[in-house]
Order: sequence, then C-alpha cells, then structure tokens
Amino acid sequence: MAATGLTRRERIAGGLMGLLVGDALGVPYEFHAPQDLPPQAEIEMTPPPGFRRAHVGVPPGTWSDDGAQALVLLDSLLAKGRLDLEHFAHGLTRWLHQGFYAVNSSVFDMGAQTATAINRLMQGIPADRSGPNEESRNGNGALMRVLPLVLWHQGDDDELAWLAAWQSLPTHGHPRSQAACAVYCLWARGVLEGSESPWDAAAEKLRRMDELFPKKEIELVLDPGNRSRTKGTGYVLDCLWSARRAVEETSSYEDCVRMAIAFGHDTDTTAAVAGGVAGLKYGRDAVPERWRVALRGKMLAEPLFGALEMVAMGGLEPPTSL
Repeated sequence: MAATGLTRRERIAGGLMGLLVGDALGVPYEFHAPQDLPPQAEIEMTPPPGFRRAHVGVPPGTWSDDGAQALVLLDSLLAKGRLDLEHFAHGLTRWLHQGFYAVNSSVFDMGAQTATAINRLMQGIPADRSGPNEESRNGNGALMRVLPLVLWHQGDDDELAWLAAWQSLPTHGHPRSQAACAVYCLWARGVLEGSESPWDAAAEKLRRMDELFPKKEIELVLDPGNRSRTKGTGYVLDCLWSARRAVEETSSYEDCVRMAIAFGHDTDTTAAVAGGVAGLKYGRDAVPERWRVALRGKMLAEPLFGALEMVAMGGLEPPTSL
C-alpha cells in the first residue's frame, strides 16, 4: 500500500533517491543467477562475506550507468527547459568518454547497445537516428534512465508519453523500447499522483496511443503473460515487468528493491527501475537511512535535485537535501 499523507515534494525526492539507491544496491549482485544470490534479507550495499561480487573494484554505494544516465537526462531537461535531443545525446557522449555524472568520473558498466549508439553519435549520426532499431536491440538502456522526465514534466499525459519515447531514440530506436518507456512514465506519474490503479490507468492510456506506437508493440508491452516470465534480464519488457512485480508484490521500498535484485541477472537496472517507482510510492524517508548514507556521489545529484524541486514546486519553497 502506498504511504498516505505524502507531499508531492516528498514523492519527487523519493523517486530520484529511490532510483540512485536501487542502482547502487544492485551493482554488486549483477550477472548472478537468482540461486547464487544471498537471501533477500541479507542484500545490502556491502554483500555478505564470501559472496563473489560483480565489479570488484567499485566501492559499495556507487551507482552505475543507470543512475549516471538518469542524471544526464535530468541535467539536460533543467538546462534547456525542454527535451533537446541533441543536447541530451551530447551529455551521453560526455558520460561515456569523460565520466559525466559518473561517481568519481569512473564509467565501469555500460550496455553494448548504448556503447554502439554513442559511437554512432560521435560519427555524426543525428540523435533521433543513432539508436539501433532492429527488433533484437531492445535492451533496457533507455528505460533505466527515463524517470527524471516524470519528475520534471508538467504537461499532459500524451506529451509525457511522446517525450518518453523520444528520449529513447539516441540509444534505442525500436518502437518496443519507446512504448515501454512511455508506459513506465505513465505508470510512474500515476504513482506520483496517488492513483489507486496506476498501472491499469497507464495501460489504458497507452492503448489509445496507436498513432504513436504500432498496435502490435503496444500489445506486446502490455501482455499480462509478461508477468509470469520475469527473470530480471536486460530485455526491456522483462525489466519493465520485473520492476512492476517488485513494486506491486511488496509493501515497502526496502522489500521492493531487494525483490528486484533477487530476480538476478541485471540486478542494478531492475532495482533502479523498480526503486524509482517505489520511491515515488513511499517517499524519500522510506529509503533506509543506512542506504542513503552509504550512497556515494550525492554531491553530483544535490544541485540537480535542488533545481528540479524548484521547478516542480514552482519555486515556492527552498530545496531540500538528498
């Protein structure tokens, strides 16, 4: 059940913090099958003794490409006041080659498709055509970063869905990835606004957008059978539905992200995607303090959060701290 009495400010703070903490929490467990993970109750920023960590040289509490690209998107939205695809794409190239919004400027994890797309950007291919668009190229690299659009956007649902799809193009050009980003943003907005059935409402809205997305892709994204096939992989629909299960089958932020990680495989991304929505649902203070304290790189996100909050709240209140 969603926390009652939360302000919009608390939910927005929870969404951003929830994404970053979920990502960082999942980093050490990446690439492991579910049966090789610790029990859910033992999933922490620092794994139990004897667990074979992924990314051994990365200190606990460090977000990966998920958090960094989400902050790149937020930076671009705040700097330009709109979704400027070329500006955003330039930020992605700065992330890959200069460590822009990576903790300590260190890029240690990236999807192969995203790397290919950024190399295409460097070759001069426009941002709306740089993302591979083959059906086999439907990874979760655009889905993982899109939540800041929901936190920033103040237009209607159709525009939000269109922008969610548009931000996918620099790295993920297939309509399935675009539709998945759109329904995720509509779902997250419903959670932010305290809707009783946010997923169902988002699905209904997506089905009405058959001029924006092919009907076949809409039905694939919304197919209820996806729920029974969740495995926490890097496939965009598996990631989306794994995150949905983690949010809907738990009743706290902590349990949500632990369940997301327990699916195994692409643990940081599943936990980032689920954790962002859970943060909106339960608020910033529901993210365990020990995880917030352990999160590295907060100084990178602080200025962005302050600016985001002023936009979202109409500049009426001073910004809070992450």
